[in-house]
This record gives sequence, C-alpha cells and structure tokens, in this order.
Amino acid sequence: MHDTLPEDMHLWHTLEDTVRTVFSSYGFEEIRVPVVEKTDVFARAIGDATDVVEKEMYSFEDRNGDWLSLRPEGTAGVVRAVLQNGLLYAAPLRLWYMGQMFRRERPQKGRTRQFHQVGAEVFGAPGPDIDAELLVMCSRIWKRLGLDGLRLEVNTLGTAEERAGYRAELHAFLSDNRESLDADSLRRLDRNPLRILDSKNPEVQGLLADAPVLTDFLGSESRDYFDGFLALLEGFEVPFEINPRLVRGLDYYCHAVFEWITDDLGAQGTVCAGGRYDGLVEIQGGKPWPGVGFAMGQE
Repeated sequence: MHDTLPEDMHLWHTLEDTVRTVFSSYGFEEIRVPVVEKTDVFARAIGDATDVVEKEMYSFEDRNGDWLSLRPEGTAGVVRAVLQNGLLYAAPLRLWYMGQMFRRERPQKGRTRQFHQVGAEVFGAPGPDIDAELLVMCSRIWKRLGLDGLRLEVNTLGTAEERAGYRAELHAFLSDNRESLDADSLRRLDRNPLRILDSKNPEVQGLLADAPVLTDFLGSESRDYFDGFLALLEGFEVPFEINPRLVRGLDYYCHAVFEWITDDLGAQGTVCAGGRYDGLVEIQGGKPWPGVGFAMGQE
C-alpha cells in the first residue's frame, strides 16, 4: 500500500475531473458506498471459487461475530446499495463511483494491495446498445486524457446455462491433459476451470489452443446479442479484437465482456474491464434485473 504524494496529486485530479465530466455528459450520477461491507455481499456476488474470494480479500470478524471485508471491487456494493435504498426502478439507472479497493495481491509490478478504481454501472437496460455506449464513453475518456495505444478485446460468456455445458466439456478436456497443467491451473480445475483460460503460463496456453471454445455452446439468442453488440461497435467506429479466451475473474458476468489493454505496463496491462451481469441483482436478493458496467484502475 502506497502514499500519494503532493507532487503527483495534479495527475490524480486531472484523471478524476476528466471522468467526472464525461460521466456527467452521459447522464451518470455519482454514488459513494462503504469501504467495509458484510463479507457475504462479496462472496455471493463474486463467487466462492474465484481467486478474489479464496485468496485475496481482507476479511475479519468484528466484536458481534459478524464477518466483514474491505471491498475488493465496486459493483457488488453498488448493487447492495441500490437494492437497500430502492433505487433500481428508476430505469435505466446510471451510476458511477470512485474510491479505494483492497486485495491481498502478490507483490509484483503494477499491483498494489490498496488501489483505486473508477467505475460505471447501468441497471434496467437489457440490450447490447448500452454495452456499446459504455465503450464509446470509455473511448472518449481515453481521448480526453491523451492516451494512445489502448486496444479493446471483447468476448461473450453467453448465459449461465450455456456456460455450464461448456464448463463440463472444458473440465473433461483439461482433466485428460492434467499432466500439462501447472499448480495454479490444477487448483482451479475442479472449482473454476474457466479461469484457466487466462493463464499466463505458455505451456498451458499451448494446450488451450486445442480446447473447446465457448462460442460452440451458445444458443441463437446469445449469438444474436453478441452480433448486435459487435455491429454497434463497428457503427460507432470503435476498433476491437475478439478474444475467445477472454474471461472475467468474477462469476457474475454474462454475455458481452471486454477489456481495454495496453502493452506499456508489462504483464499487468489491463487498464479497464467489465461486461454484462444480468444475474447479479437476483444473486443479491432482488428481482431479475439487467445490469452492465466497467471499472478502470486509476493507478
């Protein structure tokens, strides 16, 4: 965890003022949620079998025996807040947030255990048009900040049911090739095999070249959704690459997911990432309600 010194504050202010202006121009309103939440808020939303919940959260038991956690990401707390305060039904609801997040990351370049994120969430808009609009908004932020060389990678995760069928096939393939998996992939194999897809191990990536792909398990509605999303990006002249191995590290995503990536930061090159999470509101105790959003790392 690091201090932010006076000599660097002008950079932070420039970033924060820029995103605040762009978000406002798209009709987003700011929300501020607590840094500490009940652990269950994150465990339910993010998924028990994710690295975040398994290894990275700062969690503790308070005097009343309740388990609390420092927030590792922003979306779960925002969903909890809009449900608790009855905000969802002013659809579409456009919210943005900014603040500290905490994960017990392994010490390495580009990773800190207290870090800062800016994020945006939209609730009540079910079509791919809002997914594409968020990426147009991101493009505008990069332009205003003078950032060059960011590339957009996109993929579709389909529905939970489609992923379940794919998960079974992927698990069978990886189990047959267990001797080629590293220790981290073996740990993920039974609990969350999709997370093996973004392994940084070259040998594992070589194996995955022959693995089944999720697009082969998609139904017509999911295919139409993703095709519509891609057509909108093309119409808005937002360049993109389809990465069939792109998965997000949190279980709540579905349909379109995306990452903005730079090659200037080494292995930790993801600048901004997100996607659609239509099941998250229901996971947190609400009615089924569409949602989509992203977060960018301020560091």
